[in-house]
Amino acid sequence: METSTSLITDTARALGFLSRLPVPDRYFDGSGHDMAGTARTFALAGALLALPSALLLACLVALDAPPLLAAVLSVGLLIALTGALHEDGLADTADAIAMARDRQKALAIMHDSHIGVFAVLALVLTLMTRVSALAAILTGSSALAGPFAVIAVAAISRAAMVWHWWMLPAARSDGVASAAGRPTGPAMATAIVSAILVALVCLPAVLGFTATMAALAVTFVSGLVFTRRVRIRLGGHTGDTIGATQQITEAACLATLALFA
Repeated sequence: METSTSLITDTARALGFLSRLPVPDRYFDGSGHDMAGTARTFALAGALLALPSALLLACLVALDAPPLLAAVLSVGLLIALTGALHEDGLADTADAIAMARDRQKALAIMHDSHIGVFAVLALVLTLMTRVSALAAILTGSSALAGPFAVIAVAAISRAAMVWHWWMLPAARSDGVASAAGRPTGPAMATAIVSAILVALVCLPAVLGFTATMAALAVTFVSGLVFTRRVRIRLGGHTGDTIGATQQITEAACLATLALFA
């Protein structure tokens, strides 16, 4: 009973951390800002967070809406539910890594509220990839492929966040990511295994086992390459790079699934 209660608490906290959903304060009592253990439920929270978007997509498909319009509305709802949290991280990270040659300058850019050309390009490219890939899945596969892909990719990309977070030390001692703690090895492993299980439940029946394995492999490679780049340029993770990981791996995962649709 205690274990199930702890799982519910951690999932509720993860939803509150990753979205704009109203989570009761009691789930955060006595926890401060530490999310290190809660990270184990990020994949599950991602799948739950994607449910409204998947349901909207299913309804639009049933109404025979144009695939591109359905994809735009589905992705838009998911962005609204997260409050563009991860998109903001991607924008800040893109400007910091592209515009600064030294670590301190890059970290300073992340604090700046202004948005640069590299941030705009990163947001446009990832958003176009996500929307067009989802539209391609709707066009080339069964009616259920799109909604199930939305759920699976949401779980996979949020597990990638935990892996990135676990792989690198905090780049700043006074940052949000530092205050949130660093996931433990078991928490990271639980998030990864949970995401793989969600993917295996959602994807093979509608898109095939090969597409599922390819998507997981591409997600891992894209997360690995990005994490290596962050290590070289910043020396560690920040809240922004964690969010950027989600965006990059989501786009990569959806694009891969679209190639097999």
